[in-house]
Amino acid sequence: MQHLNQTHTLVWAALLSLSASAQADDSITVFGKRSQHDEVATATRTATPAKLVPQTIDSVSASELTAFGQPTLSEALTGIPGVNASGDTRFDGANIRGFSASNDFYLDGFRDDMQYTRDLGNIERVEVLKGPAAVLYGRGSTGGIVNRVSKTPQRGQASSVSARVGSFDSRRFAADLNGEAGERVQLRLNLAQEDKESFRDEVTSKRTLLAPSVNWEISDSLNWLVQYERNEHDRTPDRGIPGVDGRPADVPIENVYSDTRRDFIDDLAQSTRSRLTWDINDQWQLRQQLGYTTLDSQFDNTYVTSVKGDKVTRARWQQDLKASSLTSNTEAEGQLQTGPVGHRLLVGVEQSWQERTPRLYQNASPIPAGNLYDPDSLPTYDGAMKLASDASHRVRGVGLYVQDQLSLGDWHLLAGLRRDDFTVTSRRNDLDKEQTVSVTSLSPRLGLVWNPIEEHAFYTSYSKTFTPVGGELIGLTPGDKNNKLDPQHTRLYEGGVKSDWLDGRLATTLSLYRLEMYNKRSKDPLDPTRVLLTGLQRTDGIELSARAQLTDEIYLRGGVAIQDAEQVKADEALQGKRPMNVSRQNGQLFAGYQSGKQGWFGETGVTAVGDRFADNANTTTLPGYARFDARAGYRWQQWEAQLSAENLTDHDYFVSATSAAQIMPGTPRQLHLTAAYRF
Repeated sequence: MQHLNQTHTLVWAALLSLSASAQADDSITVFGKRSQHDEVATATRTATPAKLVPQTIDSVSASELTAFGQPTLSEALTGIPGVNASGDTRFDGANIRGFSASNDFYLDGFRDDMQYTRDLGNIERVEVLKGPAAVLYGRGSTGGIVNRVSKTPQRGQASSVSARVGSFDSRRFAADLNGEAGERVQLRLNLAQEDKESFRDEVTSKRTLLAPSVNWEISDSLNWLVQYERNEHDRTPDRGIPGVDGRPADVPIENVYSDTRRDFIDDLAQSTRSRLTWDINDQWQLRQQLGYTTLDSQFDNTYVTSVKGDKVTRARWQQDLKASSLTSNTEAEGQLQTGPVGHRLLVGVEQSWQERTPRLYQNASPIPAGNLYDPDSLPTYDGAMKLASDASHRVRGVGLYVQDQLSLGDWHLLAGLRRDDFTVTSRRNDLDKEQTVSVTSLSPRLGLVWNPIEEHAFYTSYSKTFTPVGGELIGLTPGDKNNKLDPQHTRLYEGGVKSDWLDGRLATTLSLYRLEMYNKRSKDPLDPTRVLLTGLQRTDGIELSARAQLTDEIYLRGGVAIQDAEQVKADEALQGKRPMNVSRQNGQLFAGYQSGKQGWFGETGVTAVGDRFADNANTTTLPGYARFDARAGYRWQQWEAQLSAENLTDHDYFVSATSAAQIMPGTPRQLHLTAAYRF
């Protein structure tokens, strides 16, 4: 990346990790008395009890997300209230509260919006912030953001190695090695190697994860954390099965319509992150954070574009993609008092540079149609490929933000404002065209928490975000007359209550909200080539989540969402329709047992998702489903063994879709046996 000419000395150590035991995270954050509400950082960029955040945020440990296998990130999130999967084997994708969040993934607070699949082997927990987050993170975040919080070196942290084998010839080996180089330097290395086939014919996957990190306590007031992650994933592209007559085709779920004899995706994603913190005094801290991420991706993919009768039409595309993102964030956090009012002040400046250079080729002549019911007979296209696009896209962003968390007795006010300057430059090398577009936007946030009783905190909030032209999958089409359109905006109105019950053993969050995207782009009914900012998409919803430690051995976790998402004002074909990959209901409920640090442990529960549509025009329906999972194991002083079963009842279901012709089936019953050793 040409913006990065400086060199930074990165000091690491050696060896590896994976959270081998899929056990519930039983740590408790104290909020006055005992509480099951976590302390979170994503919502405010400060360490704040979730109970004092006037917005819904779900924090889920990676061990819970991977308890029954090693799913994709989008599949792992499906049980979180208001979150639906929307990806496939190409990339992670999710919808939050009815809006796509496929470009709203973050890693340790750094934007990670590239199209690839993420491994959770180096992740401590995933925090899902519901609703606009532009006041701290800039553009996007229409329905919310997904922030992965990585594992970091800790004093006295134990090490572990693990092996997992399971259905469909799945094998995963991992290690989490921790050490100390002197009194002030802690080291950690996470490694994983995964090879697996699939219930889908001829679909395979091979993944390697390497993630070393070092934490250097330079002095009592100065600390430097440096992290690196290398995620290599080679796999067979698979976009599922097509829809027929408004439903997924009545074909075996093993049927694959890619050309598995040749198709491939090879991704190499790398991330380097630096966090330097200086405790100026007891009240103020200065932080400088730097993150650099790259993606090198090649694919060759043949996939279904349409179905007519028993014939499927396919297209073949090839892509050579390189992408990079450099982010610098400097912020100061301090606590002060003005009379009876306490303040936690956050002031920051963020600068970012992103580049994406995709080169796309497509089949130069049509591929003969093939038989829907006999995918093995589908023809291989070996003809010429023609250049479809050779482009380069650059984004430059500057954000200035201020946030104040005020406290006066039982009242807590959160107020924030951010100004963003966003510039995108796109060049079509094949057409010799280039265009630059700039936009400036303000993003406010205001929330109020009333805590009249220690056990209950009532809140209300308002926040807003913006999505500029060229700011989603970065880039625009040079010369398009719609490039000068104003940004789309999304606003959230939310109220709720966060409570502790049973002397702190049960924590609940109940929220009601209205989330609206206005200024939404829609076609002019009198001139289809012209785009107007007259569209409106809305989701009204209610969510309830709970986490309980009922006894020292028995715990519960789960939640449910009911959401009414609608394209209120849209193109004629979409008017009044529900957005694709959005269910009216979803949630999960799990009950677990753990007999202390040693002995038996287990968990069982259900994940339920209502019906969804595979396309925005609502022509094809994905049926709702309920999937039952269970696991049991035994823990010795250093050893642990576990047997897990996902989709215990072997129920047929469909996870997501990227179009009416591309629907991803869910995994049938699969078993995994895991052994781990701690030292």
